[in-house]
Amino acid sequence: MPKLAKDKHKVHQKFLKKLKQKPPKSLDQQMQVLHDETFEEMNCLNCANCCKTTGPLFTNKDIERIAKHLKMKPSQFIETYLRIDEDHDYVLQELPCPFLAADNYCLIYDVRPKACAEFPHTDRKKFHQINHLTLKNTAVCPAAYQIVEKMRERLKH
Repeated sequence: MPKLAKDKHKVHQKFLKKLKQKPPKSLDQQMQVLHDETFEEMNCLNCANCCKTTGPLFTNKDIERIAKHLKMKPSQFIETYLRIDEDHDYVLQELPCPFLAADNYCLIYDVRPKACAEFPHTDRKKFHQINHLTLKNTAVCPAAYQIVEKMRERLKH
């Protein structure tokens, strides 16, 4: 996956930049269709690369919800699992995610961070505004890579 994404990085970068400059009127609807089709074909449990190589941002709501689920105080959850990054956001202290089980299931799936629930963000409204994030995610997520490739094909870029 990283090799494929690296080989296509410049192509994807150029395509996504063009999308940002002049997004088709129906871009969000098209992305939603491609997102849904791709995730019908792909099973995240076969990969879990996002959980192994990247960590989500944890909002205060995420921290409170997960801490409660784990029967911990939010401060204890932060001390045990999180650190503050250079952007002053809460992120995991280490990777892979400590809540990733050996079978690639998430141990806190029902209360997971919002960023995890929304990953790889390919069905987000105003998709063209997050092309930098999408480009980054194509190197991590086979589904994101597929979706960008399908959109390139659809728009003949």
